[in-house]
Amino acid sequence: MAPGDLLWTPPADVWETSRIGDFTRALPHRFEDYPQLWNWSVEDLAGFWEAIWNYFDVIGHSPYQHVLEGDQMPGVRWFPGATLNYAEHVLRAGGLSPTDTVLVARSQTRSPMELTVEQLRDQVARARAGLLRLGVERGDRVAAYLPNIPEAVVLLLATASIGAIFTSCAPEFGTRSVCDRWRQVAPKVLVTIDGYRYGARTIDRSAEVAQIRSELPSLEHTVVLPYLGSGEVLSWQDTVSWKELLAEPGPLEFTPVPFDHPLYVLYSSGTTGLPKPIVHGHGGILLEHLKMLALHHDLGRGDRFFWFTTTGWMMWNYLVSGPAVGSAIVLFDGDPTYPDLGCLWRMAAETGTTYFGTAAPFLLACRKAGVRPGGLAARLRGLGSTGAPLPPEGFRWVYEAVNPDLMLTSLSGGTDMCTGFVGGVPLLPVYEGEISCRCLGARVEAYDPQGRPVIDQRGELVITAPMPSMPVGFWNDPDGSRYRDAYFSVFPGVWRHGDWITVTSRGTCVITGRSDATLNRGGVRLGTSEFYSVVEELPEVTDALVIHLEDPAGGPGELVLFVVLRDGLVLDDEMRNKINRRLRTELSPRHVPDAIHQVPAVPRTLSAKKLEVPVKKILTGTPIEAAAAPGALANPESLNAFLPYARRPAQEAMHKPERESKPEKAST
Repeated sequence: MAPGDLLWTPPADVWETSRIGDFTRALPHRFEDYPQLWNWSVEDLAGFWEAIWNYFDVIGHSPYQHVLEGDQMPGVRWFPGATLNYAEHVLRAGGLSPTDTVLVARSQTRSPMELTVEQLRDQVARARAGLLRLGVERGDRVAAYLPNIPEAVVLLLATASIGAIFTSCAPEFGTRSVCDRWRQVAPKVLVTIDGYRYGARTIDRSAEVAQIRSELPSLEHTVVLPYLGSGEVLSWQDTVSWKELLAEPGPLEFTPVPFDHPLYVLYSSGTTGLPKPIVHGHGGILLEHLKMLALHHDLGRGDRFFWFTTTGWMMWNYLVSGPAVGSAIVLFDGDPTYPDLGCLWRMAAETGTTYFGTAAPFLLACRKAGVRPGGLAARLRGLGSTGAPLPPEGFRWVYEAVNPDLMLTSLSGGTDMCTGFVGGVPLLPVYEGEISCRCLGARVEAYDPQGRPVIDQRGELVITAPMPSMPVGFWNDPDGSRYRDAYFSVFPGVWRHGDWITVTSRGTCVITGRSDATLNRGGVRLGTSEFYSVVEELPEVTDALVIHLEDPAGGPGELVLFVVLRDGLVLDDEMRNKINRRLRTELSPRHVPDAIHQVPAVPRTLSAKKLEVPVKKILTGTPIEAAAAPGALANPESLNAFLPYARRPAQEAMHKPERESKPEKAST
């Protein structure tokens, strides 16, 4: 692949001024550059992770016997013998004083809120006392149907302090989607709102909460936060208000639990089946987030860390760990496009945000709309992008329109480990369209089909050495068979993540889409992100989805492109020809689709990821209700537009005077 242009270079004194530089000075040996440091971190796993434990002064209530037990994935054990508590480290607040602001919240439903360290600790202690009064014990599950608000953070920390297990769904999740998740874990207590505002809309969720309650026989108590401000608490049986839960003070205590004791349960998207309940442990999440937030994002005291997320996405859990490294966190609840796409940038300026995280589609939407944050982003030292590959034009826009001096981190990882394992680091430059590095302690490689690592070639993203934040397991999977099948069935003993990645000879990475949504033309695998980068660059196109339908007889199959056009535009032969010329010129003849169709919208998950696999199932004859779970989608109605194209050839092929409807054979 062609190298990207250099966009940002670390300052000359980065080793002296960054937290990762300070970390290296605490090590017994010296490193000349980041590649040396990364090699050590993945070759001496015990030495590296013990150094993380020591550098961040992790509080162990009982000592570990050794760092790592076993070497075959899955099945290794980290820090056996150690007991600790995640919440204790977040509320220690990384050196902040009791009067320092640690949480800043902005909402389209209510007035701004801020909490100091002392106030957050008090609220957690009160919530802990309230949960204990409700009978919550170590190992019980506490479920949150809450937006990204301070109460959700308080509830997670209070639950963790007891050794109980937290799980959450954002209020925009439909009832079926929520119940599919929570029936698996059988929560004892539900904490919910009555409704919320999203932009100009008021959304009442009382009917949804009633249905959720009726479908969860394990529930013993419901705690209601009257978030819409009506002051009326839902008067169901076994219901108390959030105010009543926090009414009595209590001691701020932390139950010591084993390193791998469940902290929270996250879920796979659930778009194509029952969501996988992924169990994360106290110790693994703590060490991984300390490493990422401090060493890779360079967060510490004086920072205000924001990531646009909901409580249904793992980036919320990632954000909540910010105080553990001394950073205040910034929460936002509402529509990021209301009243316009400048909303979050104005909020960042008003709250003094120093690190701004979001999803790649948001940055691309800002770019396409001509948004130029400029002065609003003057305080930003870092900007994070995840959720989808950020194409080169997204990188360029950040440095041209946002802030030329910040460090842009394109981050990729997932719910599976609740982290990113390829991303950025202050020690390395930023190149256009490239993820700067493989993260410390993450032995990421690209595998060819024979399971051999390759450089400068696209391959399966695999992790060939264990990480502490790999899941403790799946809930209700006593023999671990579902867990092994999900990640270790393709390459035994190696974690297969399900993405295409290229690891370049200079150590950068490029993610080119899901490997389970592969486009295979004549034996050549094409990445979906390449299509989107080209097609969505056209001013007429607002979104796109590309699908390859294999030929059971072994032929080339059919490549189908769906586009969403600007309001008022209709797809015609001229537009089809324009799209195909652009794909042929900028990519290759293999990338020219067999058919292009216009649809009203591209289906996306609640975290804005495109749904190639469910659409492919619909096109090959699977009913919508079996292809995708509507409750897991941001726009489930969008799936209906694909039904007319199911189980039929591309008969609406482009009537092209330039004969661009069929891809030419490319030489290998």
